[in-house]
Amino acid sequence: MNRYPKCVVFGMILLAGILGFFLESFMNPYYLQIVIYIGINLILAMSLNLINGFTGQFSLGHAGFMSIGAYTMAFLTTQVIPSAWLIPPVFWAVLGVSGAVAGLAGWLIGLPSLRLKGDYLAIVTLGFGEIIRVTIQNMDVLGGPRGYSAIPKLTHFGEVFAVAILCTAALLFLVKSTYGKGFLAVRDDALAAEAMGVSTTRYKVTAFVISSFFAGMAGALYAGYITYITPGQFGFMKSIEIVVMVIVGGMGSIPGVVLSSGVLTALPECLRAVSEFRMMIYALCLIALMMLRPQGLFSGIGKKFR
Repeated sequence: MNRYPKCVVFGMILLAGILGFFLESFMNPYYLQIVIYIGINLILAMSLNLINGFTGQFSLGHAGFMSIGAYTMAFLTTQVIPSAWLIPPVFWAVLGVSGAVAGLAGWLIGLPSLRLKGDYLAIVTLGFGEIIRVTIQNMDVLGGPRGYSAIPKLTHFGEVFAVAILCTAALLFLVKSTYGKGFLAVRDDALAAEAMGVSTTRYKVTAFVISSFFAGMAGALYAGYITYITPGQFGFMKSIEIVVMVIVGGMGSIPGVVLSSGVLTALPECLRAVSEFRMMIYALCLIALMMLRPQGLFSGIGKKFR
């Protein structure tokens, strides 16, 4: 890992902030919005890749953790922290707290559920994701079904891509580390890993917590950008959208997920010229991909990161 010194990561984050200043000053707002959505989806897909790609589990509740981060950020910035205090360092602290709350939820959900595997785990995580959504929908303090409005617009290009770089770097460093080999061992053969003394449940829960943490940060960035959120934005289809990005990019491929996040976020917008058929074309592209290249469109370029 000496080839990837920490100073390079921090340099990339600084560069993202500088680029963000110029992009927000000169770029068309519509295209800037698409770029920011790409960054948020990149964080979500990259974090889910740790569970589905590197640990070999199958989670369908990622949008639930995104919603926890979004609503935590909304509540803190409107009900707890005075608007005069919402300077960048405070916003970064809010992002961290939002991620931590989502990570705690991931730990509480992961402990009982990650002893399962395969279809059973997928069903349980789907159920937990829906429980989170319905719970928020019935909490008046969070706006209930009306949604949560008047959230301060605190998210900009620089923050989104700084977190995206942090998430990608953290995943890269983790899976290349000695500890990260445990995730790969669980993915390749959980029974053999247990026989060699690897606590598969501990590694699964750890992956779930880290993934939930970054999903919570993505949700907080999303809430801070659109300034109005509803429980319906974090439903089952959002979880499926994130899973599709991981599968199209290639399970366990870091560069692949980066590319698929950009392609699948921008593709529906590129098809707006044929608005009545755009989702049909999008679905047909996914079906063709699963038939012709089930290992993922970009999986080949990520072998050295596995």
